Amino acid sequence: MIKPGDEWGTPTTAGPDLEVWGDDAELARAAARRPGALIRFCPTGGSDLARAVGGQTAGTAGVEVRLDALRVDDHGLACNMVVLGVVPDRLRRLSRRRSVTVTVDGVEWFTGRATTVVVANGEFHHGLDLVPRGHPGDGRVEVQVYALAPPERAGMRARLAAGTHVPHPRIAQRTGRKIDVRWVRKGSRRRLELDGRRRDRTDRVTIEVVAGAYRLLV
Repeated sequence: MIKPGDEWGTPTTAGPDLEVWGDDAELARAAARRPGALIRFCPTGGSDLARAVGGQTAGTAGVEVRLDALRVDDHGLACNMVVLGVVPDRLRRLSRRRSVTVTVDGVEWFTGRATTVVVANGEFHHGLDLVPRGHPGDGRVEVQVYALAPPERAGMRARLAAGTHVPHPRIAQRTGRKIDVRWVRKGSRRRLELDGRRRDRTDRVTIEVVAGAYRLLV
């Protein structure tokens, strides 16, 4: 866990325990197979997580950073971000808000109608600065709930690249370690995305931080 005043990364001469080629989802699978492993990550096709830790091509040996992951029920691990509902950069006027309850660290925090819930370990999504305060090594996650009215959505999308879409009165934000999301209406199963890959729709999911899940060479 990175604490205030800590150095970001530790010099190392060690070689990696394994090398991963692919995207953030492939990195998450490797972290699940080898907890605590030292990984050289060679992104192919781009990586939002690599961008968050200092570049599109993480993998030059010399410094290791210990990073967190997100345990998502029986869906496994995510390294960067979990999105439930409509992905923010695809939010349109006709996207419907649904009743949702979000509980953070055992306390019911948000109850209302929303299109989207984001639980972020990292900062970027589809290359956009979706969660400007996201930090993949601080032992916490950032939570965002999007309840924007239809006329507000185009303006929000235009500000995503620079991260200036927040703060916003209808994007609720909070940090925590264990997040429970429940779409309230019966039969209201919503899209679930882990590290940019779609999973089966669901009406409830619990996401928990796994601190120091793996080490990355950068």
